Amino acid sequence: MIAVIDYGMGNLRSVSKALERVGAEVRVTSDAAEIAAADGVVLPGVGAFARSVQNLESAGLKSAVYKAVDSGRPFLGICVGMQILFEESDEFGRVEGLGILPGRVRRFEPSDHELKVPHMGWNQLRFCRRPPHFCGIEEGERFYFVHSYFVETADDGIVAARTCYGEDFVSCAWRDNLVATQFHPEKSQSLGLRVLENFRRLVDGEEPVDTQGAAAAGRPRGGS
Repeated sequence: MIAVIDYGMGNLRSVSKALERVGAEVRVTSDAAEIAAADGVVLPGVGAFARSVQNLESAGLKSAVYKAVDSGRPFLGICVGMQILFEESDEFGRVEGLGILPGRVRRFEPSDHELKVPHMGWNQLRFCRRPPHFCGIEEGERFYFVHSYFVETADDGIVAARTCYGEDFVSCAWRDNLVATQFHPEKSQSLGLRVLENFRRLVDGEEPVDTQGAAAAGRPRGGS
């Protein structure tokens, strides 16, 4: 079973439905005991960094996140659910994150005035390292982003992929059992479902499978 953490900030329905579509048993929950019993954990997120951290704390779920990461079970953070895993954010002043990963979150300030904030739409991944979640996905494929803030880290060892929007930013972080994406796999058509299917396979103790043609089938037209 995969627990999708409900702390009042996630696009819970679309994430859970996408996981179910790739064969996962899913439970959307704010119960720490259910999260502890799950085989894999997803931390989604849409909205403000500070509110996300506050909601986790007020729901008594910060400890559940730490324990899930420390347990070695597959853990996936999505969008703001990725950002709050880092040490701090510049959003509305300095705000402390969970500090699980080293780095800070800062706002896009592109020098090219044709680049709008938020960064919204399809953009490419450039792999630095390739976690098993990206089995069957080619270099340069496009995923769907919606965000005004991005992760900056000095530790290249946790960077799995970068994306350029005026400047390079971390679009996927990876350390041990933890993978976190700035893009939304649940909004990224067939390629996003491939990421989620690979995650489901890892949760089930299976090897991700490189299905021939999966990357081409999921390639969106156009993009930003």
